[in-house]
Amino acid sequence: MNITLATSISDVLKKSFLEKFEAVDPLVMAISFALSFCVGLFIYFVYKKTYRGVMFSSSFGVTLIALTMITDFVILAVTSNAVLSLGMVGALSIVRFRTAIKEPLDIAFLFWAIAAGIVLASGLIPLAIIGSVVIGVILIFFVNRKGHTNPYIVILTCDNKAAEDKAIALLKEKTHKCVTKSKTARTGVVELNLEIRLKDDNTDFVDELSALEGVQSAVLVSYNGEYMS
Repeated sequence: MNITLATSISDVLKKSFLEKFEAVDPLVMAISFALSFCVGLFIYFVYKKTYRGVMFSSSFGVTLIALTMITDFVILAVTSNAVLSLGMVGALSIVRFRTAIKEPLDIAFLFWAIAAGIVLASGLIPLAIIGSVVIGVILIFFVNRKGHTNPYIVILTCDNKAAEDKAIALLKEKTHKCVTKSKTARTGVVELNLEIRLKDDNTDFVDELSALEGVQSAVLVSYNGEYMS
């Protein structure tokens, strides 16, 4: 009896698997894959336009396209067969990703690619397309939006305290904000790191700083809290 019961369950599962698998229309799969590729390509385009890191990684951009398509066919498989979905959940539960995400915005692109693949595979094509366009426009607008209040770091090397005071006075006059972040004093040399906020795009004050008596050098670098460039 146990053998008969096991055989019956096996037959039911096999029949369910085959019927459900055959229920997936090849045309639907082709359209879904094509759309996931297009949406992934759009995500890659937005990522390239909004990237503000030190070095652009084209492999990460290609990963976004692949991730959209992979998520798409995984969800198609899961939604087409209940038995396969259980096995897929078990397989994915042992996967661990240990690659460090250096840019916080990269996390948003990863979730975007995954979400787009899920929505496309669910048949919500208008939502996937319109949602991706809206997200892309918002990211391009806000990430590429330039502001005069972006922080900068000024690195000064002075001969003495008098030159230091003159340089700081000039910075306070020419900038919106000037705050000393660090100071190193050695015999005959004073090194300063100052955070400033520009009033406009004019950076000619750096030339004025370097021309001051007692100022050996003046360097202006952009700063986003993680790196200097």
